[in-house]
Amino acid sequence: MTRLIVAAGGGGDAVAAAVLNAALYGGDDPAVILTYAWDRLLIDPVPGPRGPANFTGLHQLTPSVYTVPAEAKPIAPAGSTLPRLAAELPHTFALIDPHHGAEGITRQLEELVSELSPSGIDLLDVGGDILARGDEPTLKSPPGDALTLAACAQVNADIRLLVAGPGLDGEIPAQVLRERLGPVVHTLTAADVDRISAVLEWHPSEATAMLSATARGIRGLCEVRDAGLPVPLTDEGPAIYEADLDDALQRNELARRLLDTTSLDEAERHAREVCGFSEIDHERNKALWLADQAPTELDPNATLARVAEFEAEAVTRGVTHTTFRRLTEALSLNGTQREELRKLLITTHPERYTAPLWQIA
Repeated sequence: MTRLIVAAGGGGDAVAAAVLNAALYGGDDPAVILTYAWDRLLIDPVPGPRGPANFTGLHQLTPSVYTVPAEAKPIAPAGSTLPRLAAELPHTFALIDPHHGAEGITRQLEELVSELSPSGIDLLDVGGDILARGDEPTLKSPPGDALTLAACAQVNADIRLLVAGPGLDGEIPAQVLRERLGPVVHTLTAADVDRISAVLEWHPSEATAMLSATARGIRGLCEVRDAGLPVPLTDEGPAIYEADLDDALQRNELARRLLDTTSLDEAERHAREVCGFSEIDHERNKALWLADQAPTELDPNATLARVAEFEAEAVTRGVTHTTFRRLTEALSLNGTQREELRKLLITTHPERYTAPLWQIA
């Protein structure tokens, strides 16, 4: 029997879905993971999510659902982590296509339920912004989660909503989420996350990186994203909670607005009305800014000096750890230099690599 896991926000949620499948269900049978191809600009320089038309080599599973095998390729200039995930993990990654709104995603889910007759369906979100109202000023990426929530709420099947690592996405603080969470269904251990350790060596997800780090026992304050958001690494970090899907929908005004949407443009308009912004607008603006930046060479000595300056300032903010994405953007390096920076730091100070995070001196 196949298990279906919906990665609410795509990206790191898809990686966390692989951990979830093994931790809760034994992991002997690979799952079908339905996820967005929506990577940050470090990976995909094109704003917004990718659809089937943005890939070659996809496999058609149902009339509206395509899977992304290892040999699939994003059509330039787009980029995607999904083919590499398919190569390194045993699961089937199916592509959420948000370009037909919540109605389109609902149709995809209904087709998968009919095709697979899954033994169970989980909707997984790392961080918990799926439990937001939609108008919180700290929200950074509400449309993806709201679309999947709206779609799952309309499917004629039992879907369990799970939240891993409340607050780890840096959007809704854990203390705000506590009253919206149900029971803990599992607390991740180092053994649970070991199976994705190789993936997190290259995958840019910060929330799932911190989820893995807290499962390994790392505690402190981690600075993330280009804005340098501080995220506490606490004992709540590795916990997976169940939450009520209907309550989440009733609370989330954006998700309710999206129920009848038939296009991504329509979903964007609602996001601007409810949240005051569209995440894709932010990506468009940032992509234009990045295009105007002159390329910077990664000179090892100069880079190490700049890292030392960053760390000295971070210590004054109480920061104990950071992500390599944060370091890459703080040093004004481009996404292609992230791996080079990571190798330089790990080679120079291997004792400071608290996988998959960097420990501040």
